[in-house]
Amino acid sequence: MIFEDKIITCRDCQGTFVFSAGEQQFFSTKGLVNEPKRCPNCRLVMRLQRSGEDTSRAVEVNCAECGIATKVPFQPKGYRPVYCTYCFQNKKLETPPETTEESSLPPAGIHITV
Repeated sequence: MIFEDKIITCRDCQGTFVFSAGEQQFFSTKGLVNEPKRCPNCRLVMRLQRSGEDTSRAVEVNCAECGIATKVPFQPKGYRPVYCTYCFQNKKLETPPETTEESSLPPAGIHITV
């Protein structure tokens, strides 16, 4: 089966988002037949609401790659770029894990003193 990117309108914010061919393939392998009805930002807010967490925890930032406004479930610290869902997936596919900037940083919670 050949998948092509689709433009879908979010049922909550009425904005448009891309249901990429890669996402469609993932949905297919998991046996999911319905297309998403919400954009990634609204899905994040709904996920936080369902889990009983405070939706104000979702912080709106601009993607470091494309500049589009996106919501993330954490407070960025400023020393690592934050990407929207699509740019994050593209970066993940482009860069092997051993060559990313993040691999040169110490794991969270480990402090290096010199």
